[in-house]
Amino acid sequence: MEKSHELELTQMRKSVEKLGFSTEKYGDPTLMRFLIARSMDTDKASKMFVQWLKWRSSLVPNGFVVESEVPDQLEARKIFLQGLSKTGYPVMIVQACKHYPPKDHLQFKKFVVYLLDKTIASAVKGREIGNEKLIGVLDFQNITYRNVDARGLITGFQFLQAYFPERLAKCYIVHMPRFFVSVWRMVSRFIEKSTLEKIVIVTNDDEKKIFIEEIGEEALPVEYGGKAILRAIQDVQVPTLEG
Repeated sequence: MEKSHELELTQMRKSVEKLGFSTEKYGDPTLMRFLIARSMDTDKASKMFVQWLKWRSSLVPNGFVVESEVPDQLEARKIFLQGLSKTGYPVMIVQACKHYPPKDHLQFKKFVVYLLDKTIASAVKGREIGNEKLIGVLDFQNITYRNVDARGLITGFQFLQAYFPERLAKCYIVHMPRFFVSVWRMVSRFIEKSTLEKIVIVTNDDEKKIFIEEIGEEALPVEYGGKAILRAIQDVQVPTLEG
């Protein structure tokens, strides 16, 4: 940890204590994610951290979401968890053509936590450091109007921003149909600038080459120009991480 950040980290730990919570279980890399997300403002980072603690204990009281809590979402087999990219980040693929707007919104929120937690856990070697990141691929191939779920997309990105700060390394959007552009414009209004800067919409062959090159053929499935096999997230075994 750089010495220049030691002061902010110490101040943040004290601020969190003043708010009635503890940072004891969390290392500097975890706290740094909140500080970076709030431009090194210790008060704002502390409030964000406390909000995250409250949110986790409310939505995920056991520390993690078990598969029996999200059966409807898992049944569609629409989320895939690949190996590590060239940069060492796990790759999560969402096939939107298998998704429909959920009737059970609480289950959908838990599902978002389940898939983000599991993707991050797949990057952990031995013990979680706290600064692990992930790469997301949103695949809109073959979607129809029935698959469009602006609310679900907004929920996913807002969870990433508010409760998984600095976990997203990059998000690639592939096969976006023309009719979806207006939906994406609307969704984009709910996404912070710092997150939008990590989103790449792949629209031509040159951009696809860069997409394959950046992720790497070993992690990317054959369907996307790589050499790997698609693996549904529920079929992948990873260590359970609490919190």
